[in-house]
Amino acid sequence: MKGLYAIVDLAHCASRGLDPVEVAAAILTARPAALQLRAKDAPARAVLCILRSLLPLCRNASVPLIANDRADLAALAGCDFVHIGQDDMPYDLVHRIAPQLKIGVSTHDREQLERALDAKPDYVAFGPVFATATKKDHAPVVGLDGLEAASAIARGRGVPLVAIGGITIERVAEVSRHADACAVIGDLVPSNLSVADLAARASAFHRAAGGEVAFGAECTNEAR
Repeated sequence: MKGLYAIVDLAHCASRGLDPVEVAAAILTARPAALQLRAKDAPARAVLCILRSLLPLCRNASVPLIANDRADLAALAGCDFVHIGQDDMPYDLVHRIAPQLKIGVSTHDREQLERALDAKPDYVAFGPVFATATKKDHAPVVGLDGLEAASAIARGRGVPLVAIGGITIERVAEVSRHADACAVIGDLVPSNLSVADLAARASAFHRAAGGEVAFGAECTNEAR
């Protein structure tokens, strides 16, 4: 896992009047490291429907599809991963009920990180690196120094680390020096950007985060 970890957030898309599947399709042209659907308040049936719409798009792009929080929906939709937070279903239980799923775990301090690494997840997320407006009551900011320390611990245990929280196009290259991938929500789809221009922005993020940009996406980005 290297480069842009793209998050399509239903609430963020709704606030922009955007179709999340169209947003995802544009992002996938950049062949990011992963695509996560984040749907904190949406009904389960609606989330499952969107995941099933995203799955063939992700398969065609060879990009892992990740469901946030809901291991049951991830399994039903055929996702590659489920991402769980500190207040979600515990890792051991997720692994027991859905052993086919790979698992990523959010962590916000060293104690949580060490505990998550003990479970040997497929990746850990750490942050917020910077303040973020896309999550209410987020944990204290860890900064680049905190991220660098966490990265050393995770790499020492052989587990990829995803940086999360407040990552912008201006900051992503610096953040990527201390992380395998960079998770982005808000600045990936800023208010002044149309879906038509999203492919180029996703490519720019993915390249700055150290990912390999697909040939077609790179040409599109250079043309703009």
